[in-house]
Amino acid sequence: MYYRVLMLACTLASFTTHTKESFFEELSEYGQLDDNEIHNKRHGELFYGNTEFGFIVTSGNTDSLTVKLKANVFQDFDKWRNQFKFDSLLKKDKNTDTGEIEKSAERYFASAQGNYKLGEKEASFFIYSDYEKDKFSGFDYQTSLSSGYGNRLYSGKKNTIDFDIGPGVNYQMKEENISESGFLIRLALHWQKNISERTRFNQTLSSEKSLSGLSSRLKSETSLISQINSDFSLTFSYLYRYNSAPEDDKLNFDGETSATIVYNFQ
Repeated sequence: MYYRVLMLACTLASFTTHTKESFFEELSEYGQLDDNEIHNKRHGELFYGNTEFGFIVTSGNTDSLTVKLKANVFQDFDKWRNQFKFDSLLKKDKNTDTGEIEKSAERYFASAQGNYKLGEKEASFFIYSDYEKDKFSGFDYQTSLSSGYGNRLYSGKKNTIDFDIGPGVNYQMKEENISESGFLIRLALHWQKNISERTRFNQTLSSEKSLSGLSSRLKSETSLISQINSDFSLTFSYLYRYNSAPEDDKLNFDGETSATIVYNFQ
């Protein structure tokens, strides 16, 4: 499954590159500002970006609470473009045997990436680091550090595909206080398309393939963003996460579908 998803994304990127530009433009004539236009508009500002928040409460036959918080923050300067991400999920359910409210999911993810601009359109040298703590994954936490080359694979009117690729290292701490480390190859793709005046489509895919026999990770997020006004928008997204070697009796993949309110501070 890991290789199938990765192959599908690469095939999609290749197909997009070789297709006539008019195919992509027919739905995006009235698109909002794309990422580049936002970066140019906010060039030199200390911080800009957006935050997402969503929650679900159920009661009656099933008592549960789910809270999701997410942030995406940028900096754009003459030589560096930086991006900081934070994503968290907390879910509590009522135990039917004890009647007590217990955590059934708790996950925190943070990443930071700096792209040093090489002066050749969108070409850059990147440095990336992330940290993930998932209480129910079998790992206490996982972290990685990588660097390499980034550029724009395709650029059309309101339609772009960017990629990063490079080597790195990862470190995993298991719940039994057993740590492992090794080398990896990181590949990341970001496809953005403005569909209409108030609707944008985003597809991000990141893969960390272990070269040392450790677990490899893949993350895919598909989202549709609908602008409500200049400050708020509504996002529908599907997050797919894959781990090639899960701990204990855990599945090697999980999916998350969410609808959140987004506040844009740009």
